[in-house]
Amino acid sequence: MADILFTQGPDELKRAPLAHLHRRLEEVSQPAPSTIRLGERPFTTQIGLRAVPGTAAHRALAGALGVELPARVGEVTGDAADVAVLWLGPDEFLVVAPPERAELVPRLQDALGSEPGQVVDLSANRTIVELGGSAARDVLDKGSPADLHPRVFPARTAVTTTLGPAAVLLWRTAEDGWRVLPRASFAEYTALWLLDAVREHRHPASDGASDAAPDAAADPASASTPDSREEAAWPATMA
Repeated sequence: MADILFTQGPDELKRAPLAHLHRRLEEVSQPAPSTIRLGERPFTTQIGLRAVPGTAAHRALAGALGVELPARVGEVTGDAADVAVLWLGPDEFLVVAPPERAELVPRLQDALGSEPGQVVDLSANRTIVELGGSAARDVLDKGSPADLHPRVFPARTAVTTTLGPAAVLLWRTAEDGWRVLPRASFAEYTALWLLDAVREHRHPASDGASDAAPDAAADPASASTPDSREEAAWPATMA
């Protein structure tokens, strides 16, 4: 039986989608200097908004949020360290904020009132995998069809794309900083894919015994067994 993932409610019941992989994610970033940083940012407040630009609903949501809603494809408004809004469609947006900003949900619902639109708490829908370092773009280029060159994909840009076979939101927060947002059910696969993709960029001193073993065939089903999760073989990189 699969583990139940608790992402809301009392802190003692919360369990991050990638909790069982945190040690391996941390090892990738060690020791310095490393060309790669990898980790999970769990339990963020995520809110789905629907409002047609130019309407009272659109203005009310932006006013309650204190951040303008993005106006064009890929645009991100606000601050990645606090409250940011990602463009998902002409009238669809995703608010991403720290865990302690859950009060934004009722605030935005009150602001929308009876106006046509939508405010939905999506905090349990996705986790965030943070990828950074000078080799971060090279890693993502292995599995994403999006053009990630800074001329096309500068900081403060986010798009829906794929990483390997998994659909993700890809958000560039800085020149060498990225956030990958997979749905919770694809989080483990995405993290394992990244763990494999970063191997050639790891600092030599950080290579452990796990890297010395021959690659195993990708078997996403094997990672769902609770007793074998920590040592499960990660999927082969898909170029």
